[in-house]
Amino acid sequence: MEEIILNSKKTSSFPNGNQKIATGKKQNSVAFSKENLVSYDLVVFCHLRWAFVHQRPQHIISRLSKKYKVLLVEEPIPCLENERGTYDLDEISPTLHVLKPKVNAISEIPLVLERMHLDRTVSIGWFYSAAFSVLIPHFNFETIVYDCMDELSLFKGAPCELVVQEKCLMAQADVVFTGGTALYESKCNGHTNVHCFPSSVDREHFAKTKDDIAIPEDVKNIAHPIVGYFGVIDERIDYDLLEKTALSLPEVSFVMLGPLAKVSEEELPRAANIHYLGMKSYDLLPNYLKAFDIAMMPFAMNDATKYISPTKTLEYMAGGVPIISTAIKDVVRHYESCVSIVKSAEEFKKSIIDLLHINSESYQKEFQDILSKTSWNATVESMHKLIKTSKK
Repeated sequence: MEEIILNSKKTSSFPNGNQKIATGKKQNSVAFSKENLVSYDLVVFCHLRWAFVHQRPQHIISRLSKKYKVLLVEEPIPCLENERGTYDLDEISPTLHVLKPKVNAISEIPLVLERMHLDRTVSIGWFYSAAFSVLIPHFNFETIVYDCMDELSLFKGAPCELVVQEKCLMAQADVVFTGGTALYESKCNGHTNVHCFPSSVDREHFAKTKDDIAIPEDVKNIAHPIVGYFGVIDERIDYDLLEKTALSLPEVSFVMLGPLAKVSEEELPRAANIHYLGMKSYDLLPNYLKAFDIAMMPFAMNDATKYISPTKTLEYMAGGVPIISTAIKDVVRHYESCVSIVKSAEEFKKSIIDLLHINSESYQKEFQDILSKTSWNATVESMHKLIKTSKK
């Protein structure tokens, strides 16, 4: 066995304010007693990078870290052979750490857990991806939570074994949460304790659009009207719809904010009035949203979007910006009365023209009524109560 010496020196701050508090390095073995083990109350397994787009895991887990000491385990990061089994440990806050294991596969993560001397007896195991279910035998969890935010098996490049892994996880979970109604309907027959918690919103954060906040320079000089999107740019976007609509409305600017995932620059539609501004920090999203005349969700109708419940719907509402969306099932089901639903480039074009001339009072009141019924704080409190009553 090899011991890992933790580098106690804090490195310079990360761009998002996080700090690297430890790096696992191989050295000669020494015996560790129970008292020397590193302990956490809640261990989270997540397929999304913490420093990636701010999504459901960041909202929920950051709030839970006020109740528990949390370790969030990310998917393996690429490494050289001589780095295999080492890791980086980032401090998001004193009670929230992010583990970045340097191994070749999720199944090799136990190498890292041993070398960081992690106490495997943990109150709660929280899973965002069933791919991590292979790690369950390496822990003694009091309660297992599966927070299903997407039907990952339908995403581009998903491993074929993910369906079997989810069945395994569902069989061992004490409680299952889903990120939307369509997902709930898909999962409720597979478990006796499934609860629907659609993604919520930090209302005050996005309501800053109504304050005197600065519009960022890279969008400030783009001609209005602006139809904008923020989020991951991947196989869920209907690029043909975006291109056809942009070409039919050359006087309208279409702004896309967010990182590319599983698509290349060459696959993106190009037109003089389509602008790709890259990934932006969560803190700055209200500033960009303030520049939008209309917010859009131009999702493709495919397997990857079959069960999605876009978090940005409520974020756009909190910013007070009119919304156009394709016919995503949960959006139509819950928001059709105040979100313009389109099924073609021609309908998209018509909705843009109509919304640019509509009185905002026609949708603002309904936005506020919807927003008054939800918050991430309330969601996490409800989840927490269910976890406590679902313990083995």
